[in-house]
Amino acid sequence: MTAPPGARVALGALIVLVVGSLGLVALDVASSPFRRRTVTAGLTVLLLMPAVLLGQYAPPPYRLPYRWRWGLLLVQAVLTYVPLVVFCHRWFSLLGFLAGAVLLTLPPLNSVPVALAVVASGPLLVHTGVVDSNRGSLTVLLSTAITASTVFAVAHLALLASRLHSSKEQTARLTEQRVRARIRQDLHDLVGSSLVAVVVRAESALRTEALPASARAALTEIVELTRRAQEEVRRISVPATPRSLTDEFAHVQRLLTTSGTAVRASLPPHLDLPDAVAECLRSLLHEAVANVLEHSRATFCEIALHTGPDQVRLTVRNDGVAAGTAPPSAPAAGRRGTGLVGLKGRVVALGGTLHAGPEDGGFLVTAVLPLR
Repeated sequence: MTAPPGARVALGALIVLVVGSLGLVALDVASSPFRRRTVTAGLTVLLLMPAVLLGQYAPPPYRLPYRWRWGLLLVQAVLTYVPLVVFCHRWFSLLGFLAGAVLLTLPPLNSVPVALAVVASGPLLVHTGVVDSNRGSLTVLLSTAITASTVFAVAHLALLASRLHSSKEQTARLTEQRVRARIRQDLHDLVGSSLVAVVVRAESALRTEALPASARAALTEIVELTRRAQEEVRRISVPATPRSLTDEFAHVQRLLTTSGTAVRASLPPHLDLPDAVAECLRSLLHEAVANVLEHSRATFCEIALHTGPDQVRLTVRNDGVAAGTAPPSAPAAGRRGTGLVGLKGRVVALGGTLHAGPEDGGFLVTAVLPLR
């Protein structure tokens, strides 16, 4: 899996930012009086913090799974506050990185208050005398806020670049499929019908009794060549075998992961669905994930397929709709036949139901199809 150019640039900027800030910590350790706990704390921070920070901030596809980033956030909080509170070291630059990690890891509604608390903790430690620093409270506050904003901006831009890259990849694939389908249809309708007319006219001429032998042989050869061309056109115009439902699950998971959207998918180990149902579910899944990539700002997407004795249910849920706003992942108007609105006709024709709309601060697509 290759990373988009924007993600590589952002990762390089983050590496420079992390190494530079930790270099300040190293200079502070080198200029401090030689104490065992100072050297021990400094070496611990300098050895562990780069891996923790890059694990937190790395853009897709280098980004770690969501649950791992929670664990790294706890480790980062310990490495940040233990030197400050326990050993009273003046390493306030670490607070900015912690606030930036909070903004990138926690849900949006909770991340801002927690990040503000982290930013305010530095001036509070200086003002209460817990940490003796020659820097003023306002200086600590501004430096922490600037570091947090820089880290969040660079990492967020890398995430947007990855999402744009995935969206462009999906759009290019859809465009290619539509062009191929149009060419196949035109080939079948135009060339195929012309070849049928040629065969009919040639066979009609062969039924003429007063036909010279040479002309009859030529017409017979024309009929054979035309029929062979008919078979070639029919073979070319038949659509290629579509991706299976299991392959589509793997494909959309890769796309969502590349775009920086955490995904959780559940699929039965054994699928034995009618062809029409499987193809309809594959198209629904394809379109629902395309909407997530193109029209939403989702950070998490859950895809679930549940089969029962009489019906199968597909659920695609994302958190890309804020409460009280219009659903950005709603099907676009005018995309009849390819969007969710057009697919609803296929679901109804199979005797199923389709629901698509905002729900609980997110967007939910649910399709239920009978198996009989």
